Amino acid sequence: MEQLPWIFRHGSSATVFLCSKEYREFSPEKGFAVYDHQRLTTPFPSHATTGEVIEGVDLTGRRAIVTGGASGIGVETVRALAAAGAEVTIAARNPVSGQQVARELDGGPGSGSVRAAALDLADLGSVGAFARGWQGPVDILVANAGIMAVPDRRLTAEGWELHLATNYLGHFALATALHAQLRAAGSARVVIVSSGAHRTAPFDFEDPQFERRPYDRWTAYGQSKTADVLLAVGARRWAGDGITANALNPGWISTNLQRHVDDATMRAMGAIDVEGNIIPQPYYKEPDQGAATSVLLAASPLVEGVTGRYFEDNQEAPPVEDTRDDSGGAATHALDPATADRLWDYASAALR
Repeated sequence: MEQLPWIFRHGSSATVFLCSKEYREFSPEKGFAVYDHQRLTTPFPSHATTGEVIEGVDLTGRRAIVTGGASGIGVETVRALAAAGAEVTIAARNPVSGQQVARELDGGPGSGSVRAAALDLADLGSVGAFARGWQGPVDILVANAGIMAVPDRRLTAEGWELHLATNYLGHFALATALHAQLRAAGSARVVIVSSGAHRTAPFDFEDPQFERRPYDRWTAYGQSKTADVLLAVGARRWAGDGITANALNPGWISTNLQRHVDDATMRAMGAIDVEGNIIPQPYYKEPDQGAATSVLLAASPLVEGVTGRYFEDNQEAPPVEDTRDDSGGAATHALDPATADRLWDYASAALR
């Protein structure tokens, strides 16, 4: 029986043990795992907008890339960064859509320029071509594009399951190919859009491509989003180059991401009624609210120098061991540095 996802509800609390300047989560297998930093909080509420989290920030002279910037929260991320003065490139699988958005957002009063370029994250050749064509430093890379709940198992030319290839490997390939350009910026930020669904599926190193286990679209999606968090953790190796990386859960926003989710599933989740109308919930967000955490991590001075962490609702999320509780938080299986390094090596081998 197909699992239903736990991604449409999350709160702002989780059970952790506070210990002066560090916090801990208990694991029956590992005992106490200690996270050697104090959880970062900001003054912004869960439903703050992009304009609120970036107010007063000047990005003039900064260059940003936003994958999937032609739709959903990607558009709002581009809009906010450009409004703050950044030069933004929309990296989109459909360049026509990207160019249309670029025309709409380019040239506003005080805004930075906006342009579009073709990028298919499921095609490593396309990723390589994009990286080779990039000239100059990259100050901000927002790994925003993604797919969800593809109903059947699909593989890329390299043999990677489509969720994992699009949501994770393509972004890993892009970030590593642009490492020199990120380093050249002097203080670059990589922002990776994950999901609360990461809590439902650790990365399965034994069968990541569903060659032996039955394919389940929600497990595939959840695994790819765990990989996204692990990408941020693994990128701590770049801190000495002046590059930070953090992952986030944008929350529940009605966008094109749900295009593969049928009405029966949406009704079972309580997301729509029998007539197909969205049932409003207090945790639902508008696109410019859903993009706020991305923009916070991309531009706010409040997270300067912060790396390898997971945020939701504009705050760093606490680690949680019991992922059966869908009240939010970062699953400890996605925060483990050893797992992150193992996945980094696995992905690097796929790119050789």
